[in-house]
Amino acid sequence: MNKKLRSTERNNIITTTCSYDCGGRCLLEVHVRDNKVIKIRSKNAEGLNISACPRGLTQKNVLYSPDRLKTPLKRIGEKGSNDFRAISWDEALDTVADKLKQVIKEYGTGSIYFIPGSGSLATLNNLGKVSARFFGMLGKCTTVWGNESFEAASQSSLATFGTENTGNSRDNIMYSKLIILWGWNPNVSRFGSDTAHYLRKAKKSGVRVLSVDPRNSQTGQSLADEWIPIRPGTDAAMLIAMAYVMIKEELYDKDFIQKYTYGFSHYHDYIMGAVDGIEKSPQWAESICGVPSGTIKNIAREYAKHKPSALMTGWAPGRSAYGEQFHRAASILAAMTGNIGNIGGFVSGGTNVISLGRLDKKIPVPEVEHNQIHNTDLYESLLEGTVKGSPAECKLLYFIGANFLNQHLNLNKGKQALTKQDFIVVHDLFLTPTARFADIVLPVTHYLEQDDVGFPWGGGGYGIFMNKAVEPIPGPKSDLRIFTELAKRIGTIKFNDKTDMEWIDTILKNKPDFPDLKTLKDKDIYRFKTEGPLVAFSQQIKDPVNNPFPTPSGKIEIFSKRFDDMKNPLIPPIPKYIAPWEGPDDQVAEDYPIQLISPHSRARINSQLDNIEEVKKLKDDDLWMNPKDAHKRSIKDRDMVYVFNKRGRIYTRVKVTEAIMPGVASLDQGQWYEPNSQGIDLGGCVNVLTLDKKSPTGALSSNTCLVQIEKA
Repeated sequence: MNKKLRSTERNNIITTTCSYDCGGRCLLEVHVRDNKVIKIRSKNAEGLNISACPRGLTQKNVLYSPDRLKTPLKRIGEKGSNDFRAISWDEALDTVADKLKQVIKEYGTGSIYFIPGSGSLATLNNLGKVSARFFGMLGKCTTVWGNESFEAASQSSLATFGTENTGNSRDNIMYSKLIILWGWNPNVSRFGSDTAHYLRKAKKSGVRVLSVDPRNSQTGQSLADEWIPIRPGTDAAMLIAMAYVMIKEELYDKDFIQKYTYGFSHYHDYIMGAVDGIEKSPQWAESICGVPSGTIKNIAREYAKHKPSALMTGWAPGRSAYGEQFHRAASILAAMTGNIGNIGGFVSGGTNVISLGRLDKKIPVPEVEHNQIHNTDLYESLLEGTVKGSPAECKLLYFIGANFLNQHLNLNKGKQALTKQDFIVVHDLFLTPTARFADIVLPVTHYLEQDDVGFPWGGGGYGIFMNKAVEPIPGPKSDLRIFTELAKRIGTIKFNDKTDMEWIDTILKNKPDFPDLKTLKDKDIYRFKTEGPLVAFSQQIKDPVNNPFPTPSGKIEIFSKRFDDMKNPLIPPIPKYIAPWEGPDDQVAEDYPIQLISPHSRARINSQLDNIEEVKKLKDDDLWMNPKDAHKRSIKDRDMVYVFNKRGRIYTRVKVTEAIMPGVASLDQGQWYEPNSQGIDLGGCVNVLTLDKKSPTGALSSNTCLVQIEKA
């Protein structure tokens, strides 16, 4: 019997995996009886630690949620009013197709704005690829750029190494003598199913683990030997000061710098004060980042002397004003210690991915360069028309698995922008805050209701065929099927000329090192054959002559030619500390003195699952606040408070804790936006407070946010 359809006495057990934006692809065993999911279990298999977290195990509750959309909806009230009526698929698709054709005829394809989200990151039903194929066949439409998670890391990687592909497989951790987790909480955000497992294993073997973070996260509390609190947005200053210690005490790897890097002298002169007369010493950094100079010295020495070591940077510090400087400074520090291209080291500052298990092409996309505006310019463009590079006024706004009016910045401004739009279409499983502003809402299938393929982040070295566990509930259609039916109505030829299985087979055949469809289906888990850990840039380090880095110089660029060509003083060619707007020294801090950060929740994947009752026990959605800050405001643990700035106000509960440094508060992102009649958000959605302003290279600055807090 096929392993994918094993039978117990009463149930069939079907294997699959999640397609969520956590990067984990854990093994799910779905117990099915009479086309109904009875329960979901998980386990480790094939020598892999890929047992699912509670978010994956609760997918039955998502699949059969009473709030799940089962029929297309048409708005009959005001935008945002939740006033809809159910309509047939024919009416819904005819309405959308007619509107698309009208807009194209009257205004051109540039007036169609499509915004794909990360609701599904599977191989075939990948929302970015499916939507790009559909709108690419229509012509040159308009979309957004600026990855909400890792734009700063991406731009840093491209400037420093010439590629985004800068990660190591997670088993590499086992060879490290020191691990520094910087702004990274993989116990919650996953980053591959086996990340936390290898960190725990390394810790158990005696490896020292440090956590640099404004708050003592779940990972820090369970794994770190030492927590180093740091002010948000000032991480680059500490990293630069660590480089100062290595230069001053001659601890850096001079041979590695000479052989593999370009432009170190420029960085040396900046750090030692030859450029501006300011030595970037630990004392200089302490006044900026709040970390004692002695601590900075000790960590710099420890990192330089314990080779190989892994400085493992998360993406959160890069989601700030000038966040690209954090990632670049971390990467250069890894180069200065010779921890690039070697087992047990880590590139630092990059995008934390590796080529094994990546299907970059996925569903083929037409070679159409859509018009692009930055994420942070979208609301302005929608409100004002053709501004900030937008090619045409938006006449049709299309969201695909994107809860934009929740996960994007400055929501009160976003609400105004969506209210103004002529026509909005949304694909989703639920009536999200974004969907409430749609004119047409199209219900979509859950990943348990379709075939696909899943590969993990972080070079996990395996793939799982995502078997359809059950037939879809009556009503919803897959995103691919919706676009297929729209394409027929519009007259787009050959948008989808294959079955789902034929597409998956075609995609797999385009990757010579990947298994064929039959092989993948015949195994619960397909393991790639590797010898030891996969290490980014190992070939460049072993044989730099025949394997240069894909940069203009062919080396690791400490002085980036790519950034130098931009001639922008806010994008310097070497890493520099640039004081952030809405940082601790901003004049705005006089009225709003608390820096607010917004980590991921262990109960959600971004905003997904926030409406699922069964995972609420996992939530920690209180506002973390240091006792010193609470005492100043006569606030006690579990008090209700208002958190506010000039952009908005939210009502939430406080958790008074020493696990966050003074002057900083933390509120997990992803709670659903729920404004009352006075405009106060009762849902605890942090993006009511954030500023829609991008860092110079395009990073979203969600962790750059000043607020005031008062007792309700």
